[in-house]
Amino acid sequence: MDISHLHLHVRDRARSRAFYENWFGLAVKFEEDTITFLSGDRDFLLALSDDTDPPPLPPWFHFGVRLVRDLVRGDDFASFRCADPDGYVIESYWSQA
Repeated sequence: MDISHLHLHVRDRARSRAFYENWFGLAVKFEEDTITFLSGDRDFLLALSDDTDPPPLPPWFHFGVRLVRDLVRGDDFASFRCADPDGYVIESYWSQA
């Protein structure tokens, strides 16, 4: 079993869509009036819904994106974190495993 989607509430769906398209290479898979589904090369879907005031998440909340290209050589693991326009923390990581 694999997790197949993540649903985020965002203040500005167009801005969030552009962020994930530009920085993570995702593309629109399906879009309606209040929700956009983005995907990459695999089956995972990122759902973005309109919400003028999304509830705050715990400070430990984040989601990860595994990078498929080698960023470092000789190490077993490397990562960095960034935030999207709504403050959702994204951990990008590379692992030899």
